[in-house]
Amino acid sequence: MATLKGKTLFITGASRGIGKEIALRAARDGANVAIIAKTDEPHPKLPGTIHSAAAEIEEAGGKALPLKTDIREEDQIAEAVAKTVETFGGIDILINNASAINLTPTLQTPMKRFDLMHQVNTRATFACAQACLPHLLKSDNPHILTMSPPPNLSPQWFANHTAYTISKYGMSLVTLGLAAEFADEGVAVNSLWPVTVIETAALNMIPGLEQGRARTPQILADAAHAILTAPSRDVTGGFFTDESVLEAIGITDFEPYNLTPGKAPYPDFFLELDRNGKNDPQVARLLTKLGSFHKAA
Repeated sequence: MATLKGKTLFITGASRGIGKEIALRAARDGANVAIIAKTDEPHPKLPGTIHSAAAEIEEAGGKALPLKTDIREEDQIAEAVAKTVETFGGIDILINNASAINLTPTLQTPMKRFDLMHQVNTRATFACAQACLPHLLKSDNPHILTMSPPPNLSPQWFANHTAYTISKYGMSLVTLGLAAEFADEGVAVNSLWPVTVIETAALNMIPGLEQGRARTPQILADAAHAILTAPSRDVTGGFFTDESVLEAIGITDFEPYNLTPGKAPYPDFFLELDRNGKNDPQVARLLTKLGSFHKAA
């Protein structure tokens, strides 16, 4: 069975939500996890700290390294990378999960919010990859996985929140570029995006949603695990959805991931009718490889 036992993951935004769930899934395999986030003391509105996440990871069977880090600052990223390598001996996997969201139209978007989204989303995705790559290149199965959508230039995804959309697509363009740049070196670089909205703190930023119509972060954690355990030279350059990955490995019942049984979750942003990307030949080819690997494993 494919496992992350002994692998070292560097996960941004790992103190809560999707990042923490990915960390816990890896911890159950016996992985090492560097928890990269700013929250080292309880937040008045948001659950979890790097320390509470570390305790959960250790309890799940992994080894945790909580590192208070502002990923807008490259010197702090460099320090976190150095501490991770010193503690665990290297880095095998980078998860670019941290993200800033502000769903406002242009005239209601302060430039400080524009800057924040681009610093945390696009810039930090590039900066963390740049800092981790010298160590990833030494790994026997290196992966970079970024929580960003398939590039989609349909105007509907820009009209109501241009600034946010640009910042998220910037993350995806980093995936596109790095996958091509490091293909010969065997570093897998992929993006993963949910087909439906996920129960996280960011969900509260989307107005008008009925409570409970979402999925749990576990669906992304399970999909991420399937990608991260696959051979890095075979599965790279993909813009995957959670459903497409799970279907490829034989999971077709998504009801257990629903936050409220029997309530259909809302669809997420940036996806068209072909929500699983199967009309994209590149994605379809990678999903076939992913499925074949896991069926053999």
